[in-house]
Amino acid sequence: MNMMKDSLTGKHIVFIAGEDEYLSEITLPQVAKEISDGHGARVTVLTASPEPKETANLPGMEKLASADLIVLYLRFRELPEEQFRPLLAYVQSGKPILGFRTSTHSFRYPEGHPLEEWNSRFGIEVLGAPWIRHYGHSSSTDVSICRGAEHHPIVEGLPSSFHVRSWLYHVLPYPPEGAQLLLNGHTVDPELKEQTINAPRIQPVAWTRRNAWGGNVFMTTLGHPEEFTMPEFRRLINNAIHWLLKEDEGR
Repeated sequence: MNMMKDSLTGKHIVFIAGEDEYLSEITLPQVAKEISDGHGARVTVLTASPEPKETANLPGMEKLASADLIVLYLRFRELPEEQFRPLLAYVQSGKPILGFRTSTHSFRYPEGHPLEEWNSRFGIEVLGAPWIRHYGHSSSTDVSICRGAEHHPIVEGLPSSFHVRSWLYHVLPYPPEGAQLLLNGHTVDPELKEQTINAPRIQPVAWTRRNAWGGNVFMTTLGHPEEFTMPEFRRLINNAIHWLLKEDEGR
């Protein structure tokens, strides 16, 4: 079945941009417009206010109550409880989630904060991996489809390999057992040359999983602004959105 013909008409997708490194306040609205104009989805875009580096204010989180899918690009947020709780309620409802890059380390609450446990729990339990480290800002990544994933709908139409600007994130030994690995990344010219034994040069960069609350997840550690201009990456995102909503309908 060609997923690209599956209609998203009437589906409410909430895009949440809350980081100040990768211009998600620009790239996520572009994706949202493409999904709305091209597939008829109803989209909402939430951004940190008054600017991306504001870690403690993401207005509009109450709109997650009507979302069919959320798309996250977060990094080291310290949201007030009234803004965090709608996200937690969404996660615990078992609805689908798409996460980009720094969302593995979405939160950084101070020691002793009532929500401190979510600094690590969100990456590990919700998305499938925590923040560990990366291979250096000057490096880049060769991406290839994982063996056994060649016929997965999310990689439909992708070349078997392509190059991206994102420097590789160290993910292993995550994601946990049960995840479906879709794409691997091989670091190119890494800065971590002296640590290659403990930091393998090949790491997962995209996977799906069912999280602890039963929600389907697509997570990718890619997401540099340059990637959002690449047809391969836009196809990956489009496929993932269709797959997540199709899988959710089938439950």
